[in-house]
Amino acid sequence: MKVIICGAGQVGYGIAERLSQEDNDVSVIDTSATLVANITETLDVKGLVGHGAHPDVLAKAGADQADMIIAVTLHDEINMVACQVAHSLFNVPTKIARIRAQSYLAPHYADLFSRENMAIDVTISPEVEVGRMVLRRISFPGATDVVRFADDNIAMVAIECMEDCPVVDTPLHQLSELFPDLRATVTGIVRKGVLSVAHSADQLLTGDLAYVICEKSHIRRTLGLFGHEEQEARRIIIAGGGNIGYFVARTIEEHQPKTSIKIIEHDRERAVAIADKLRNAVVLHGSALDQKILSQADVQNADLFVSLTNNDQINILGSVMAKKLGCAANLVLINDPAYQDFTRTIGIDAHINPRAVTISRILQHVRKGRIRAVYAVQRGSAEVIEAEALETSPLVGKSFRELNLPPGIRIGAVYRDKTVVRPNGDTKIKAGDRVVLFATADAVRFVEQMFRVSIQYF
Repeated sequence: MKVIICGAGQVGYGIAERLSQEDNDVSVIDTSATLVANITETLDVKGLVGHGAHPDVLAKAGADQADMIIAVTLHDEINMVACQVAHSLFNVPTKIARIRAQSYLAPHYADLFSRENMAIDVTISPEVEVGRMVLRRISFPGATDVVRFADDNIAMVAIECMEDCPVVDTPLHQLSELFPDLRATVTGIVRKGVLSVAHSADQLLTGDLAYVICEKSHIRRTLGLFGHEEQEARRIIIAGGGNIGYFVARTIEEHQPKTSIKIIEHDRERAVAIADKLRNAVVLHGSALDQKILSQADVQNADLFVSLTNNDQINILGSVMAKKLGCAANLVLINDPAYQDFTRTIGIDAHINPRAVTISRILQHVRKGRIRAVYAVQRGSAEVIEAEALETSPLVGKSFRELNLPPGIRIGAVYRDKTVVRPNGDTKIKAGDRVVLFATADAVRFVEQMFRVSIQYF
């Protein structure tokens, strides 16, 4: 597949890295010669210095032969125009644009991004995607990651096995026997930094990170089974009143009015603006690194400190300070992957990588076959995939024990007729089923083949 990426920043680099590893023909455009040089020196991609929305630059990038354009520059308008030019002049089939300004995405302007108006097939709003991720993590304390699939009926939950975890040293097949009505399947295990697909005979050990696919209504029970029974936070401090911080605070106000929210925002004008828009949240003007401000926010009695500024260092240091001053837990936004390796050692309970969230959202449109959703884990070493089985799929009609799946794949749940099915060896996939599975990076191609659209389908 030939893909053009406009924007060589963190998100553009991450997408180019994933796609080039999968032998796609990738061209990256950016106005920064430094960023283009960096991406071409480290990845097997073509680089062009220029404006991604200019027809002559897109022509040099081979837009007339491109299957997809992904516009992820820092400017919405450039992303939008790049997609429009790619459509109007080069007839590029799939066009994806990162759109940050919420005004463009308002429901009453839904027709803006249509083939008749501005031909963009997929719009991605990083702030909204990350904000939803933050809200899920707040809702399920004890989980290090929570992502929903199958119209929010199935979830992937990443759970750390602590010293008091009741399920360690127990073969996974025994857990199925002990809790037959629990619709949850351990699909992946990270042990000492090494990821592997789980098998029925495997045992979890203290320190493992388990990726569990389960019915949404069984998340809390699953967390409890792993020894995580932390209470949902009722007193929350948010550092950063930008788009993400405001989105999180507004959503909590709407759905959990009894939760106390306090926001620390360093920009006075922004602090005043969000204070006017929010009904109950207290907005404090100041730095999240100022102990006086933290004390004014009553950090010593807070349940959770959520740091969502644009500065990784402020997010990390502010969260560490908050815990030192008595806050029960913290959740941190970290953009730079280099910081993520030592978060646990300095007192960070959980972190979110905005780049990973955006890349996962884009991958579901890159994947071949009837792929409905994708979430990359462990820096792309595996993916949780939701795919729809068609009549022509080689999966349909065979029991799981007959499928002969490669070792890099484990099926976690099946969504059928609005019901979640926990798979076993006798389970048979039916046409129309939505399958949520865990696959290592080298098995993703096999997954695409399993759910491919055969010519017979038409």
